[in-house]
Amino acid sequence: MLEQINETVSLGDRGLQVRPLGIGAWAWGDRFFWQYGSEYGEAQVREAFEAAIAAGVTFFDTAEVYGQGESERLLGKFSQQSETPVQIATKYGPVPWRIFKSSVYDAVSASLERLQLDCIPLYQVHWPFTCFMSQETLLNALADEVERGRIQAIGVSNYSADEMTQAQQILARRGVPLAVNQVRYSLLSRAIETKGILDTAKDLGVVLLAYSPLAQGLLTGKYTSNASNPGGGRKIDPKFSAKGLQRIEPLLGMLREFGQRYDKTPAQVALNWLIAQGGVIPIPGAKNGQQAQQNAGALGWTLSPEDWTRLEQASRPWL
Repeated sequence: MLEQINETVSLGDRGLQVRPLGIGAWAWGDRFFWQYGSEYGEAQVREAFEAAIAAGVTFFDTAEVYGQGESERLLGKFSQQSETPVQIATKYGPVPWRIFKSSVYDAVSASLERLQLDCIPLYQVHWPFTCFMSQETLLNALADEVERGRIQAIGVSNYSADEMTQAQQILARRGVPLAVNQVRYSLLSRAIETKGILDTAKDLGVVLLAYSPLAQGLLTGKYTSNASNPGGGRKIDPKFSAKGLQRIEPLLGMLREFGQRYDKTPAQVALNWLIAQGGVIPIPGAKNGQQAQQNAGALGWTLSPEDWTRLEQASRPWL
């Protein structure tokens, strides 16, 4: 159901308020997938940070594994040099060798140091790996960190509806709400709807952070079947093949049509479609100032119910 776009969204119950759009900082420091250091570098991502803030977007999502900590270090440096307060979310990787609660304490300590913070606004579990540390142990360790004042809000990422419900129940016993579940969600990736994740999140009061909300650039209209030259890991992604691009062309045509109607880009229309649902915050990436500024153009307006529904119907093949 289409909702009125709010100026801010609450994450948890401890005063963390963000605008319904953020910036994903996976590409900040990542050399393997995004070629950080060759096609762009620190100067460009600093421009992205500053352009986002200038446009009123102050919520940044990173993880300890992005660029092996480089993304956190960059965000820490930029935020310390900024006069505008920012809200930073990062993630804990539940890798097999982290088997004790002390692993959580050590990981939080390392992220705090890289981010140059005393308290992390939003700390998320990167994926639901439970072979060596149970969700009970992990989430209680995070609740301990909330009580210590080193974490403001707790989230998860890539959790199913059942896993999200279990996490919410474990944390509720500690008096801590589950603030977010970060999931892949876009017009070209709507599986969270058919898998019950979207409805469950709304029932639980959990906000969804939508990563890859532009399908790694496919929804910008930059790539076409006549001129597809993606770099990095996208070279082997079948969605970027000529056949894959031909399949999405009707949807891209609708995004262009609405873009002309609202004086917006196709990407801004695609992001607005997500925001308008309420309880969904897209976190598109931005490798330079221009991309960050363009992302921010998804705010301050809303699709008509009729146009929102047309996009919903046109993107049903990706349910």
